[in-house]
Amino acid sequence: MEAIQSFDFTILNAIQDSLRCAFLDGFAVFLSYITTSGIIWIAIAVILLFFRKTRAAGILLLGALALSFLTSELLLKLLIQRPRPFVVNPNITLLITPPTGTSFPSSHSCLAAASATVLLVKKRWLGVIALIMTLCIAFSRLYLYFHFPSDVLCGLLLGVICALIMLWIGKITHLDNRLSKKS
Repeated sequence: MEAIQSFDFTILNAIQDSLRCAFLDGFAVFLSYITTSGIIWIAIAVILLFFRKTRAAGILLLGALALSFLTSELLLKLLIQRPRPFVVNPNITLLITPPTGTSFPSSHSCLAAASATVLLVKKRWLGVIALIMTLCIAFSRLYLYFHFPSDVLCGLLLGVICALIMLWIGKITHLDNRLSKKS
């Protein structure tokens, strides 16, 4: 674990030392606010629910978000209890009020990856946008010094797995076919 944490700090400190600038400061803070509690992904899912052609995607997206939240926030964070980087290294200057709770895995990254995966499969054009946004969110979690790189990578992987589980459930229940039938 010490080797992983040492590697994590090497990456985090390299980002702080070489990439900090006013533009990225603002961009990272903006991404942090719009993705708090998965609000942007929930909003997208709700919009998708309004249209018959995208209703299945909205349901699957909400399911993937719920599964991601449960596994990242309510299970793994409570079990693992890894302190956040700014707690381990309090000498860093944070740009915004730090989040509470523990670090592993990154729930922001998990929710984003789950959303991007569902959207890539169900609505490719929206999924490409979500994938780009996911990569930006993952980077912002490092940039803000809120998560270790291993937290972000595991969060991304967990999000993909949660999305694939929901997509599989959607497939075996024939969700698309059920929702596309006219009532």
